Amino acid sequence: MTMLEIRKAVESDIASLLPLMRKLAEFEKYSSDFAITEKVLREQGFRRSPPDFYCLIAEEASILVGFLVYYLVPFTYRAKPNLVIKELYISDRHRSRGIGRQLMKAVAREAQQAGCGVIKWWVARWNQRGMEFYKRLGATIDSEWHEFQLSEIAFRDLAASE
Repeated sequence: MTMLEIRKAVESDIASLLPLMRKLAEFEKYSSDFAITEKVLREQGFRRSPPDFYCLIAEEASILVGFLVYYLVPFTYRAKPNLVIKELYISDRHRSRGIGRQLMKAVAREAQQAGCGVIKWWVARWNQRGMEFYKRLGATIDSEWHEFQLSEIAFRDLAASE
């Protein structure tokens, strides 16, 4: 059996990372709005300092089989940063093998190293399998907060209002 490696993504991973990101967009039902390109990944993740996002990848036999994208919110009421997981995806053929757990373990180490007070993320209400996975890791659902959002049209309207 080949060895699984969890590591930080590097710029040369972009061509292998983007198809997995598209698969996640299909799974989460936003593929028609998916606007990520190799150029976007390169500029926002590898050319900016600090980058807009960080990415951990799971690689087996030189094949990318999963990824986790996260970013840090440096200023919080805890006076410690929050680590926010934006995406976690394991390719279909590689699920149920502990790869997601390994990526979560690696991001927990990143949070610990950054001095974070919490790791946060969102899960679609219909993604029961995902919720069960996170609960097995010890995560809880925050029932005290509701996510609000303004669409681009809504915030542009608000910005232009008197």
